[in-house]
Amino acid sequence: MGVAVAIQQLVKCFGQLRALDGVSLEIAEGEFFGLLGPNGAGKTTLISCLAGLARPDAGMLKVMGYDVLADYREARRCLGVVPQELVFDPFFSVRETLRIQSGYFGIRNNDDWIDEILANLDLTSKAHINMRRLSGGMKRRVLVAQALVHKPPVIVLDEPTAGVDVELRQGLWQFVQRLNGEGHTVILTTHYLEEAEALCGRIAMLKQGRIVALDSTSNLLARYSGHTLNLRLANDRCLPDDLLARSSNTQGYRVFRLTGFDEIEPLLAEIRQAGGIIEDLRLTQTDLEDVFVSVMQEADGREGVAAR
Repeated sequence: MGVAVAIQQLVKCFGQLRALDGVSLEIAEGEFFGLLGPNGAGKTTLISCLAGLARPDAGMLKVMGYDVLADYREARRCLGVVPQELVFDPFFSVRETLRIQSGYFGIRNNDDWIDEILANLDLTSKAHINMRRLSGGMKRRVLVAQALVHKPPVIVLDEPTAGVDVELRQGLWQFVQRLNGEGHTVILTTHYLEEAEALCGRIAMLKQGRIVALDSTSNLLARYSGHTLNLRLANDRCLPDDLLARSSNTQGYRVFRLTGFDEIEPLLAEIRQAGGIIEDLRLTQTDLEDVFVSVMQEADGREGVAAR
């Protein structure tokens, strides 16, 4: 299996800000790869460098063996990017937009493929409607269609389902999984971590321009395996400092990470002894969101040690 995307020691600065700080990774042909990180981690900057929209200050990027800078035309032909922003030409219909996008890659008379894309993205009924008249979700579907119109071997999806309804999300993933099964490499950034967990075979996590985790999804989940005890308390301010330090506050629940079920009873007894009143209790298994939070906290800890 060949390498679809190769990145070595990539650096990109905006003034004093190092948006990418020595990023290196390889993505194999046919992978469904997740690129995760908090806002400002460098995900979109990395994609912009890959697509030739931003010029790196140092390092090397290749798409299907073509250097993004030296062989820009071939590298760009191998790449289809769905951007975060809703960028569109307001003067054309959906079909005209896709035909024009095809022309950028020297492709003519591909209406059969355009029809297939429109059908899979539930855009057939909108084919002759002007882009200005589409809803935000429909515009995002057209962005996906534009990225796929030249049948690129590498597809980059930057938050493709942001603001999209559940029905489209399911249809989009079925279509993308089909393309991945046919050999297309897919790179996904998303804040819907359940999507990444279900779809991605391997994941890289970025924080402040650096990779802080890179492994298969199954290995990441196994590394942080366990359960979490989620408690909604009527008065969690009464908890002692050690219990507050052991937990996090998520959507009104005090979340405790457990290494074994034998921790539950002593923990509940300690909370009751401190005067805590439990209104709701949930026991959940570790998922990718838990892994993500743990990895980011560990990265913060390492940065704190380095700063000292």
